[in-house]
Amino acid sequence: MAHRVRFGRLLGAAVVAALGLTTLTPTAASARPAAPPNAVLTWNIHAQTAIFEVARQSPTAGARSFAMVQGAVYDAVNAIAGTPYEPYLVAPPAHRRDSVPAAVAAAAHRVLLSLFPAQADALRARYDEALAAIPDGRAERGGIRVGEAAAAAMIAARRDDGAFSDVTWPVGTAPGAYRLTPPGFVQAGAWYAFLKPFAVENPAVYRVPGPPPLAGADYARQLNEVQALGSATSTTRTTDQTEAAKWWDDLRQVEWYIKRDLATDHGLSQLETARMLAMVDVSTADALISCYQQKRHWSLWRPVTAIPLADIDGNPATVADPAWTPLRVTAPSPEWPSGHACYTSSIMTALRKYFGRDDLSFSAYSAESGTTRHFGSLSSARAELIEARIWAGVHYRGATVHGDRLGEKVTREVLAKEFGRRH
Repeated sequence: MAHRVRFGRLLGAAVVAALGLTTLTPTAASARPAAPPNAVLTWNIHAQTAIFEVARQSPTAGARSFAMVQGAVYDAVNAIAGTPYEPYLVAPPAHRRDSVPAAVAAAAHRVLLSLFPAQADALRARYDEALAAIPDGRAERGGIRVGEAAAAAMIAARRDDGAFSDVTWPVGTAPGAYRLTPPGFVQAGAWYAFLKPFAVENPAVYRVPGPPPLAGADYARQLNEVQALGSATSTTRTTDQTEAAKWWDDLRQVEWYIKRDLATDHGLSQLETARMLAMVDVSTADALISCYQQKRHWSLWRPVTAIPLADIDGNPATVADPAWTPLRVTAPSPEWPSGHACYTSSIMTALRKYFGRDDLSFSAYSAESGTTRHFGSLSSARAELIEARIWAGVHYRGATVHGDRLGEKVTREVLAKEFGRRH
């Protein structure tokens, strides 16, 4: 599959860099070495390994971690380039001859170590591999200093930011009130609503219209739609819709691969890649803060709870099914709006801002679905995500639509303030 080939190329490049080797074309092996690997992408892969493959952070917790890593990497690379773009936090003193790969490695390593001290040995091994591929000397030392300074600024900025506090979701017993969701019935992720934002002034100003009244026709339509299309045993959902629901629900998020593939396919430089990833990851972190604040405010029951309890919702147009289960496991957070819709909308909005166009072609492979899906535009991916969360049985239509709009609005504020070209 095409995506597997591209991902393997990136991972292979990281290994080549770590071993200090060069890759030559057969016809020009004696004349022209291949371009060096993009250190920003290499360390983005290392970040994914630490954040998800090892630490198994949730999508929301992972959004904070990626924003910290990519924000620090951006500040380091931007400083060495002469600060052509507004710094996110700091522009450390730098020289244009400082090593960008050394700066990237130092910034990412230092931030990841602060997040995951238990992974110190593995992270140090990746760091030592990166430095081994860089000639010793002033450029390497300068790059390390710049990267360390950018990381220190990020770590200081996020100290005591509210992450991983013991706050919980309100849980009720009245019709429509959020209940903990099966199969785990756990309290998780409520702290994100109180997280210090990365860029927006006040996440609370971004609001979504409330859910429809339980007794109304709109609520019945939305519940009946997800009941029919999102059931684990649905007979109305198509094979392609089932594939899409699983593809978008992969915890090894397809959005990670889409970002890296776009950087590779468009030949982005290390500075361009660092800026693009920082724009996306800082925006998504703040979009999710607003989203989780709205989840807490509306605190609506999820379909997995509402459908079995439809006999108490006061709506004659809904029918309870105590045995109903969704195609995909419901995340342990209240309904309204959809967190995944906020997240994906933010990513696609930031990518559109960066590339200046919607008609980007991309694809990604998901091990969860075992398939590759292809898109001809950012907007088509956003549109499919809205439907896929209904097909998965985890959200009402209104929650996905309003989540999509919320993610775009927050991202527009972030990018109106951050990462622009200096005048």
